[in-house]
Amino acid sequence: MIRKYFLIVLDTLVIGLAIYCVFIHKASVKERKAREEEEAWLALGPILNHPVRVYDVNFTKEFNDMNEVQLLAAQAIGVPPVADREAADHLKTKLVKLEDTDTYVIDSLTHSIPYLVPSAKELLDLIGTNFQDSLASKGLNPYKLVITSVLRTETDVAKLRRGNLNATENSAHRYGTTFDISYWTYVKIPEYRGREYEDVSPSYLRAVLSQVLKDIHDMPGMCYVKFEKKQSCFHITVRH
Repeated sequence: MIRKYFLIVLDTLVIGLAIYCVFIHKASVKERKAREEEEAWLALGPILNHPVRVYDVNFTKEFNDMNEVQLLAAQAIGVPPVADREAADHLKTKLVKLEDTDTYVIDSLTHSIPYLVPSAKELLDLIGTNFQDSLASKGLNPYKLVITSVLRTETDVAKLRRGNLNATENSAHRYGTTFDISYWTYVKIPEYRGREYEDVSPSYLRAVLSQVLKDIHDMPGMCYVKFEKKQSCFHITVRH
């Protein structure tokens, strides 16, 4: 009887070991196949662009909302002008501090600080998301937008006017409703699964950004946009 039980246990162990070996073999084969596929993917080289439907809109015609118009909107929905960064920090319920995201980065601001009213921050996020989506739909590799100017404090305005007498003293940037997006400078997202992206021409990126802005600008009550040729940026003010 003992011998019979011993044989049953031994058979069970042998079967269990066999099943374990089969699973280990399958897992090893699967892992090796995945590694080979990854190596083959990386060996393909840079991820190429296949641009379609890429064209600039007419900047002068489409983005000509002057400072006077943007200023009225800014004064109506923005915060009162702030003296300096410390004063902006005290307006946490009315201003949102900007950080780099997956769709845009904040430039090294020299005459402004990274704060916006919530609705302006939402507008910026929408532009960034739509820009990424539009790049993908047009067969272009991903890039982030660069935000070059945001909230200007009274101190910033004074410094700016000392260096540029033509700079306006009463800018929409003073109210936390307005930001500038560079149309020539973008940040390349470096790679996908270790494989480099091919570069995209700045002119293509500008064209995609202009299309995104036109779509949003044409929505009732969304924003004002001014094409700033000398500053190489789109000057944007939220309207709600």
